[in-house]
Amino acid sequence: MKVWLVALLACAAGVQAQTRAWLDRDHVGEGDVVTLNIETDQAGAAPDYAPLQADFALGGRTSGRQTRLVNGSVSNTALFGVVLTPRRSGVLEVPPLRVGATQTPPLRLTVEAAPVSSRAGDAVAFVETEVDDPQPYVQQSVGVVVRLYFATQLASGELDLATPASASLQRVGEDRTSSREVGGRRYNVVERRFLLIPERSGPLRLEGARFSGRGAGGFFDDFFGRGNGMLNARAPDQTLQVRAVPDAAPQPWLPLKDLRLRYTAAPQSARVGEAVTLEVEATAVGATRAQFPDLPVPSLGDAAQVFAEPPRYDETFDGNGPQLKLTRRYSIVPQQSGTLAVAGIGLRWWDVRAAEAKTAALPDLALPVAPGTAAAMPPPVVPGTTVAAAPPPEAGDRAIALPGGRYLPERLWPLLAAGFALLWLATLVWALTRRRTPPVRGTAAGNDAGPGATGAATHSLADLRRALDTGDLDDVEQALRGMARPPVADLDALATRLDSAAQREALDALRRARWADGSGTAARAALRAAFSSGPAWRADRQAPAAPLPPLYPDHRKSG
Repeated sequence: MKVWLVALLACAAGVQAQTRAWLDRDHVGEGDVVTLNIETDQAGAAPDYAPLQADFALGGRTSGRQTRLVNGSVSNTALFGVVLTPRRSGVLEVPPLRVGATQTPPLRLTVEAAPVSSRAGDAVAFVETEVDDPQPYVQQSVGVVVRLYFATQLASGELDLATPASASLQRVGEDRTSSREVGGRRYNVVERRFLLIPERSGPLRLEGARFSGRGAGGFFDDFFGRGNGMLNARAPDQTLQVRAVPDAAPQPWLPLKDLRLRYTAAPQSARVGEAVTLEVEATAVGATRAQFPDLPVPSLGDAAQVFAEPPRYDETFDGNGPQLKLTRRYSIVPQQSGTLAVAGIGLRWWDVRAAEAKTAALPDLALPVAPGTAAAMPPPVVPGTTVAAAPPPEAGDRAIALPGGRYLPERLWPLLAAGFALLWLATLVWALTRRRTPPVRGTAAGNDAGPGATGAATHSLADLRRALDTGDLDDVEQALRGMARPPVADLDALATRLDSAAQREALDALRRARWADGSGTAARAALRAAFSSGPAWRADRQAPAAPLPPLYPDHRKSG
């Protein structure tokens, strides 16, 4: 039994898949390329090149198959090839690659560093790296500019800046091209910008940017040192001294080169219940959108409601690092007349140039608030009636001045009061007769409840939401009453028609905010939550009988 088992294991080892890998050379210069070859006899298997991308840029790929006849047996093998460009110098490891059910063995490649490029006028190409602050603070945004100078036409090329340890590096913006004269020679210049953010204090080594490419060929091949037109250049390394966060620095930590705040729109006066716009702009030099905090919302308590819009951002980048412009708009709705004190917005930050804490603040605002439009409206005038202008009063005759330079003798006031009383009685009689109008289509008289009642609503759910966001409490009540069909006269009538206890409680909060010591902010929040999907109306019910007999009996029921 054991003999058979050993024989089976030997057969399995003989048919085990064979896979091998090798490099066409094991020593290259920085910027040169090397070819990795992989051979396998597994049918349908292909290598996974993903692990190579950490240290190599992948170029052209090839694949092929061949069939061999050896001692009467047929073998099929597949050959794969990929061109590798090392991303850095030193001793690099080609990691094991998965090929079907097997893995290739690891390989070692020695990459010799390219000589540091010189800015002498006889150099065909060179690279330089510029840092805007060699002594930054932790989490400070550092602008890095890489410039490639070349005096020939390029067929291809790659410009790269390695990410240092304990820091983040990201490319920002688009490449800029120009031309300059250096050492008496004209160069084409490609400028690429990066944003470096150190994460730890101490020395930070920033490797010089590297370029590897190929010239267009021809006369300039002699300058490259080889006939294949390859071109390599490297900038010198730099060491940044990263400073720790000072003990006296304000929190949250905001290292900047400059910070300015200003009002781009500020009201001079306001009125109760009407929204005014306040707009603030912040300009920060040395910060990105992710680093800068939101502008705070002014806190005005019960004196006014404040609605903040989402901020707008504008990011730019130049040789001195990032610059951020943030704009935020606030809508302020005063709730009481008098003087509204709006405290200026302030932000604490750290000046990286002066190495000291600073505060950017806006001046306070004092807005005179006039009474709302409802309190300032003149008495209603009955349509069709006019008030004639009276001549100036004679000596000894007391009079009341009217707008427009008109006068009304004081002795006429009793007559006007009597006239208005008669008009009021006439209006009351007309309203009572209208309420006693016989119902239509079997609807009980006086029943104005439910969605099935006749009459169209004058307001929609969108009107209610708009009033809750920017209107005053009078607008909110008007929108609620107008959503009924037909509209109701007051909140009490509206409450009797609602089937939701939460909505009725929200109406009570609105009453307290308007007529008692309730909070307008809490009332708006309760109304938003309760009426988020619209009013919940009661089902149609028979209205209670009128307490008085109809003014005009219905003769159709007699006889």
